[in-house]
Formats: sequence, structure tokens, C-alpha cells
Amino acid sequence: MDDTTQDHTPPRLVMISGPIASGKSTLAGELARLLRQEGCSVALTDLDTVAEMALPTLPSWEWAHGIHAQLVGAWLRTGADVVVDEGTSNPAEVRQVLDQVPEGTDVFHVVLTADLDASLARARADSGRGISQDPTFLRGDHEAYSRHLPHLPSSLRLHVEGREPAALAREVLARYRGQGSGPNL
Repeated sequence: MDDTTQDHTPPRLVMISGPIASGKSTLAGELARLLRQEGCSVALTDLDTVAEMALPTLPSWEWAHGIHAQLVGAWLRTGADVVVDEGTSNPAEVRQVLDQVPEGTDVFHVVLTADLDASLARARADSGRGISQDPTFLRGDHEAYSRHLPHLPSSLRLHVEGREPAALAREVLARYRGQGSGPNL
């Protein structure tokens, strides 16, 4: 590993997993904002942004997942205080990211749950969304996620409905700190 940091604080990764339209991006953005307000250097990574780099000609989502995993690993090697990542929704995707994570990285897994109807409303309110606005597609994604849920690594599980993103981000931060992960996160 190329050691570009001034100290030897291990890299830290907050990994947010959830079904489509559960608020992963919103939570990740809010958490990154809170951390930056506290003076942390934060890299915010997400699968959709990686995929958008090649749309509409993206050959396969597997390509996007692989590049996303490599991007997370690369950011963890820069010396940034924290990488906040979102986009995984099953154990294989989580493993693919973790395979790129440097040894000694402190990983905190946030697993989101969401109601299908509320997720559909969020998806339909976002004009940038495509197929996730289709109720049949979204139902299939949420059902698949429910089957994967018991197998996802989880440091903290949050049900998002009825809660503001800022409150969810504060809870993630408090629980992460309570786990003894250091004063700067």
C-alpha cells in the first residue's frame, strides 16, 4: 500500500446498503456533509455515479460494480479520513467492494430497510430515475433485497420511513463513534 498519509490512522469506510429508492444516496450525502462540517476529509462514492459515466452504453452492470469496488479501494488508499459508500444491495456486491478494501480498514456497515410504497413515491418524485419508477420492477428489487437482508453484514440497521435524512445521519455517526472507532468520525 502506498502510504500517503501523515499519520497511521487506519482507513475508515462507512458502507450503506439498501434496496432501490430507500434513501441510500440521500443518507450518504448527509453523512458526508456532517463529517465535512467537523473537518474530516471525506470521499463519497456510489454505484450509480460510476454507472452514469458509461450510460447509455454501459455494457453491463457487472462492469459498473467492478469499477465501483475499485474506486472505493482507491479512495481508501489516499489518506482521506473517511470513505462513505453507497450502492450495494446484496452480499456478493458487498464482498466485491470488501475485496478491494486495504487490510486494516475499519468498516462500518449500515443496512437500510424501506417500505415499498414509500420507495415507489421517492422514485416517482425523482425525474432522473428510469426503470425504478416501475412498480413491478421496484417490487422485484425489494423482494430480492428482503431475501438478501439476513445475509448482509450489519453494524447498524435503520428503517428509513418517517425519519429525516439528517436524523438518520446523526444516528449513524453516533453509533459509529459508540463502537469505539475514534474521535474523528
